[in-house]
Amino acid sequence: MSDLTKLTLAAAREGLQKKEFSAEELTKAFCEEIDAGNGAINAYVLPTPEIALEQARAADARIAKGEARTLEGLPLGIKDLFCTKGVRTTACSKILDDFKPTYESTVTQNLWDAGAVMLGKLNNDEFAMGSSNETSAFGPVVNPWRRTGSDAKLVPGGSSGGSSAAVAADLCLAATATDTGGSIRQPAALTGTVGLKPTYGRCSRWGIVAFASSLDQAGPITKSVEDAALMLQVMAGQDPKDSTSVDAPVPDYRASLRNGIKGLRVGVPKEYRVAGMSAEIDKLWEQGITWLKDAGASVHEISLPHTKYALPAYYIVAPAEASSNLARYDGVRYGMRQTGSDLIDTYEQTRAAGFGREVKRRVLIGTYVLSAGYYDAYYLKAQKVRTLIKRDFDEAWDKVDVVLTPTTPSPAFAFGEKSGDPLAMYLEDIFTVTVNMAGLPGLSVPAGLSTEGPPLGLQLIGKPFDEETLLRTGQVIEDAAGRIVVPSHWWRG
Repeated sequence: MSDLTKLTLAAAREGLQKKEFSAEELTKAFCEEIDAGNGAINAYVLPTPEIALEQARAADARIAKGEARTLEGLPLGIKDLFCTKGVRTTACSKILDDFKPTYESTVTQNLWDAGAVMLGKLNNDEFAMGSSNETSAFGPVVNPWRRTGSDAKLVPGGSSGGSSAAVAADLCLAATATDTGGSIRQPAALTGTVGLKPTYGRCSRWGIVAFASSLDQAGPITKSVEDAALMLQVMAGQDPKDSTSVDAPVPDYRASLRNGIKGLRVGVPKEYRVAGMSAEIDKLWEQGITWLKDAGASVHEISLPHTKYALPAYYIVAPAEASSNLARYDGVRYGMRQTGSDLIDTYEQTRAAGFGREVKRRVLIGTYVLSAGYYDAYYLKAQKVRTLIKRDFDEAWDKVDVVLTPTTPSPAFAFGEKSGDPLAMYLEDIFTVTVNMAGLPGLSVPAGLSTEGPPLGLQLIGKPFDEETLLRTGQVIEDAAGRIVVPSHWWRG
């Protein structure tokens, strides 16, 4: 294994600038790691070594001329939800088959414009619907972490399980991801990586395969808080092609990382102390509170009274929007087609063969809550609850600057432990969905190890468009906890 693949994004960037190694050498090292380890991890559904090496050589030429850009020559993994021009993009669903977009998503275009290198497309739950990466048409992703003394395969979280596993296993420097109800933060927590879900509208959604349009947001999964700041710097920005992206200045996120948090007011919501939460999660939360106090922050108990309604409201709003968004997959214009006896039969057969079980479940739920007679009873009520959840946070911001909670109710679980029980799986999002419902930024930072061995994360929730405070608070937790890395690279054989 090359030491180059163990570098953080920021360290690799510095090494390239100092000409300690070339972009081509760095990219080759990652391509070799993918060849050696992806068979066991299944993080990549489509490695693109030829494209990566071509981009790396072009980056080396620019570095030699002194024309290096922000991410020049740095190899990244791209979640298969981001459209990449001429490169297969399937959302890990059979229904998109061998779809090759004729356009590039705005977020990935921003990365290429900054000099980044594409190692390939990363696995995810089908259409981002799942919390364990077990619903992908390409098969599940395996968490690089294992329980102590056990070879049982653990889930990497979802839906961005390929992104979190690839970063944790050193199969890329950093990865793009998306978060609809926790799909960046939850997998980051289960793999010991940093996951940043920006404010809704901070990053363009244009060219990202839609799940729930009012909740989806792109963000990075990285090895460190500094790397997350570096990635967001490039990914963020207003986009005329996305009417929901916000025209707000993008600050230099890295500049304030070392400014400390003296005088910062940290909120601890009493409603997040839920029944059934493990004692070690509660202990980690208390440890996080102590770390922030020691760094000069003041801690205040706050109330977010409508939190208990967030999960049921989310599982009405998200499937409703999904049922609308997924109506476009009909087998007529692109993707797979099952030919039926007439047009309607073609639709039915194509969607029956193309969508997986979880996608069908959510489409049916969404169609039901939007149907005549149920719209007011379910969807309209859920939207009203969403407004109340946002109002809870708006009132909290008068008293605190950032909120600290656990990211997940438990560490990584084994394959099959929860996939047969949709409700148990949906509860994985219990600490994360409020952030999406309120459109706020959230950050998961690795904070320790569970008694079983795998990592645990702490979540920070910030004010709208205040990712700076989120990141510098996350830096304090990272400094106190130390970098958490996978102890054994078992997947290399």
